[in-house]
Amino acid sequence: MRIGRAAGFTDTGRRRLRNEDAFICEPPLFAVADGMGGARAGEVAARLAAGALEEEAGAETRGEEGVKALIVEANRRIWERALADPTTAGMGTTVTAALVDAERGTVAIGHVGDSRAYLLRDGVLEQLTTDHSLVAELVESGVLTPEEAERHPQRSAITRALGTEPTVEVETFTVSGQEGDLFLLCSDGVTVMLSDEDVAAALETAGRDPETGAEAVVAAANARGGEDNITVVLFELTDGESPAAEPACVERELAVPEVAAPDLVSDPAPDADDPEADLRRHGAGPGGRFAALALIATVLVIAALALYWGVTK
Repeated sequence: MRIGRAAGFTDTGRRRLRNEDAFICEPPLFAVADGMGGARAGEVAARLAAGALEEEAGAETRGEEGVKALIVEANRRIWERALADPTTAGMGTTVTAALVDAERGTVAIGHVGDSRAYLLRDGVLEQLTTDHSLVAELVESGVLTPEEAERHPQRSAITRALGTEPTVEVETFTVSGQEGDLFLLCSDGVTVMLSDEDVAAALETAGRDPETGAEAVVAAANARGGEDNITVVLFELTDGESPAAEPACVERELAVPEVAAPDLVSDPAPDADDPEADLRRHGAGPGGRFAALALIATVLVIAALALYWGVTK
């Protein structure tokens, strides 16, 4: 067994001003990270995670223990950066990583958060990971049905992330590979927009080619609204007896739009406990926030003057 073709694509989507996803497509290591946090902290967290995995992975890194150690190190780096830099306090990221052991014909998966790993085998797409999210726990406990979870307003609320605590619980497992397997790692910018059937159809229509398939999945998620950043990593396993070739990955990062459309947003859904969240939801950065507050103050002054004029008359 060996790694065949591979591709990694990331796209800002149609409603975000910047991309807070990151990915690794460096055979035998593949990963997706989806950052979160105020300002640009989510972007920082995702890139710290990707950098740690890429830098620490070596020839001796194998199996579940190997991929777990990589993710634990990524957590340490993000946590320590947040302690040292108050502007990044509270940042975090999901991560889903796959480490291929060609000699054993296995793929070790390490997972924290709601970015997912899938396997397309014999025309059937199987979700390998379980989301570390509020709705996933409610489904598991029987409170929600899977159909209700898809429409739940808190479906993106995760219960586990890298960097938010000094230690992290990493879920790991191993998949025995077969010739023709196509593995997919993706951020929730894909899974919120597309059903598993949609993803499988896009991959099959693309002829199971990783590059064409990644492009097709990104395009399909954008066609459905592209409400979040979209990241897709695909790699295939082939017959180990085929002529060996150095596995290469086609990588593409689409540019952030130069001119933002009026409905673009730059932050996640507003926090009910955050008094400024609604301003941010409407795309107000620091300057926009001051302008909005000034406008409110002006309206209050005008109202006060009108009241005073009415009383004196």
